[in-house]
Amino acid sequence: MTEWDLRRLRVLQALDECGTVTAAAQRLCLTPSAVSQQLAALAKQLGAPMVEPHGRRVRLTSAARLVLGHAERVFGQLEQADAELAGYLHGAAGEVRIGAFATAISGIVVPAVRQLMLEAPQLRITVTEAEAAEAYRLLAAGEVDLAVSLAVQLPAEPDPRLVRTPLLTDPLDVALPAGHPLATATGLRLADLADQPWIYGATGPWRDITLAACADAGFVPRRAHTAADWDAILAMVGAGLGVALVPRLASAARRGGAVVRPLPADLPTRQVVAAVRAGTGTAPPLRRVLAALRAATVQPG
Repeated sequence: MTEWDLRRLRVLQALDECGTVTAAAQRLCLTPSAVSQQLAALAKQLGAPMVEPHGRRVRLTSAARLVLGHAERVFGQLEQADAELAGYLHGAAGEVRIGAFATAISGIVVPAVRQLMLEAPQLRITVTEAEAAEAYRLLAAGEVDLAVSLAVQLPAEPDPRLVRTPLLTDPLDVALPAGHPLATATGLRLADLADQPWIYGATGPWRDITLAACADAGFVPRRAHTAADWDAILAMVGAGLGVALVPRLASAARRGGAVVRPLPADLPTRQVVAAVRAGTGTAPPLRRVLAALRAATVQPG
């Protein structure tokens, strides 16, 4: 296969556009003899003459025009590559695959992606919904480039393959039925709800977060109903079936007939983090997406 020399092809292109060896040399900041030497070397490399006499000048041969037709398409591709590389280096082009849990998608990822669609339309972002622990697995397996998850779901042993960045301290509020005696109480504390029927998941991060927050308040919650979907939990609470802890990120856009109260005396929270594989965080597209995620994590309230 022929090894193409782009510099010599540029000389051929300049001669075609400028018409004379002298004019081509001026454009390329070369001497006329250097231009002639490059054309002769190209002809020798390709095994076909590139120029032929034409009066007191030279003109391109049919072989040269065949080569130049392909070369111009190559130059166009290289110019496009230059433009795309420049976009990549500014974080405005490339591809970033995000894995995130549902409430993070609606509360953080979607606002960030929407802004990036305006600021960097050539940056391609794909989003995959994944439970908190699953997002880490996808990241470690190389199936996503960035995971948005919960600190409670970090691997038991620190994983040197992952680099984590705190995104948000999400307050936990309590959801109560509208007619509950404590729905309008002042100074509400988590311990005030120790004897209430509770609604939370049987497994997963929210079970762990609920149990940990209630343990900090001095009691073990009695689970009356099991649910993991926030719409289902808030609907159950609204129907008077029990009370539940809900992250503010999840309850901001939906209440399901429930009354959602903050717990300023207890201040329970959950930590939302972003994670990337070690060594990838310096890639400009990833840096840009991380910056957009941080900008989208204005504390809800």
